[in-house]
Amino acid sequence: MPGYFFDSSALVKLYHAEAGTPTVDQIVNAPGSLIRVSRLTVAELTSAFAIKVRTQSISREDAEFFLRQVRRDIATGKLEVFSIGESEFTATELLVERFAFDSRLRALDALQLAVALELRNQKLVDHFVAADAILCEVPGWRGSP
Repeated sequence: MPGYFFDSSALVKLYHAEAGTPTVDQIVNAPGSLIRVSRLTVAELTSAFAIKVRTQSISREDAEFFLRQVRRDIATGKLEVFSIGESEFTATELLVERFAFDSRLRALDALQLAVALELRNQKLVDHFVAADAILCEVPGWRGSP
């Protein structure tokens, strides 16, 4: 079964329709797809919905509904959440040191990538899904087997 690591920028599209939502829906609803996220993703989704409320893209009620959906998807196993440990923070530091001087790689995005890379090393993830173009350009994911 294919394992997918979803960055927050892509996962938000599962709950709020926007550009890229059909692709996300297709991946998530494909038979046998395993959707994995970091603990950071859950916090970042809350932040993303809060920004949408402040910019009046959605209502507060919509945001609360989306957050209930996220929690339900975690509770039912539709989303599998992975903790972040010391090794992922160390890998994040290395990613930032290696790539942030030449690209706009941010620390939290590097942390997401570090978690995805660790899950790939454990053979739990085959694909990295992100809507953030900068994050997708970092060679860490594509460059290693």
